[in-house]
Amino acid sequence: MSKLDLHTICRILEIDAGHRVVGHEGKCASLHGHRYKFEIYATADDLDNIGRVIDFSILKEVIGNWLEHNWDHAMILWEEDPVAYLWQSDALSDQKFFALPYNPTAENLASYLFEEAEKLLKPYGVRVIKIVCWETPNCFAIVEQ
Repeated sequence: MSKLDLHTICRILEIDAGHRVVGHEGKCASLHGHRYKFEIYATADDLDNIGRVIDFSILKEVIGNWLEHNWDHAMILWEEDPVAYLWQSDALSDQKFFALPYNPTAENLASYLFEEAEKLLKPYGVRVIKIVCWETPNCFAIVEQ
C-alpha cells in the first residue's frame, strides 16, 4: 500500500435522548425525543501493525462510553434555555440532564461530539474527520474537517 492512501473508518453509535430547540418556529420548540444515530469517521497517519486505523471496538468503547454517560436517555438543553432551570432544580435533580453551550440542533450536536471525539481519540493517534448526526431516519447533519 502506498503511504498516500488515506484510510477512513466509520463506527455507528445510537442513543435515545430528549431536547428542544429554542426559537424553533414549529413543533421542535417543545420538549421531545429522538433515536439519534451518530456516524463517527476517523483516520490516522499510519495503519497499525495489523493494518487498521484503530480497532472498531475502541471507537465503541471510547465514544460510546462518552455518549452513554452524557447524552443517552438525557434531556439535552441549551444552557441558556429557560426550561433548563427545571433540571437544575431539586424537583428534577434525579433526571439525567446535559447542558449544551448552544441550542441542541442536529448541527450543534454533531459539532459538539466532533470536538469531544477529537479529544478522546487523540491519545490513540486517531483523528476525527467527520460526524453525521441522524435526528430522524430522514434528517441528518454533517460536520467535517
